[in-house]
Amino acid sequence: MLVTIILVSAAVVALGLLLLLAQRHTETGRWIKEPSKYLQAVDLVAFRNLIDPSEEQYLRDHLPLEEFRVIQKKRLRAAIEYVKAVKGNAAVLLRLGQAARINANPAVATEAEGLVNAALQLRLMSMRALAALYLRIFLPGGQVSLDSIAERYQQITGKMAVFSLRYPLRDVKSVL
Repeated sequence: MLVTIILVSAAVVALGLLLLLAQRHTETGRWIKEPSKYLQAVDLVAFRNLIDPSEEQYLRDHLPLEEFRVIQKKRLRAAIEYVKAVKGNAAVLLRLGQAARINANPAVATEAEGLVNAALQLRLMSMRALAALYLRIFLPGGQVSLDSIAERYQQITGKMAVFSLRYPLRDVKSVL
């Protein structure tokens, strides 16, 4: 009886995973047709202001400790939202690059491979940044440098802009 319950549970979990993968696979086509619908706006100036150590130090020096802590937590939560948006945008760019790298034109495929690598690195950086930001909320006082994620995001969006000008997205065939 126990073996049957375990096997049925495993089958249900496997079916759920297959349905999830199928849903993600069909969403890829939508991302390619309308990527702007899935991209989130990221105000890099505001984000850089939130993660600027000199801004934090200014607030620390000019506010009472309790008020500083409250404001700093709000700033960290806002930075988390920006990093989540960057992570989501990197996922869209990753999918677009994956679709473009199977293009018959070797120049498109090569440039798309670079986009895939850059988007993947940005997603990994975003995950590390999220962990660091959450840690700062729960253990205040530590310093976390997030300048590299802002720079990387700016670089990859520039690359994608150049790529889409050279090779319009309508010319990029879906992986479906």
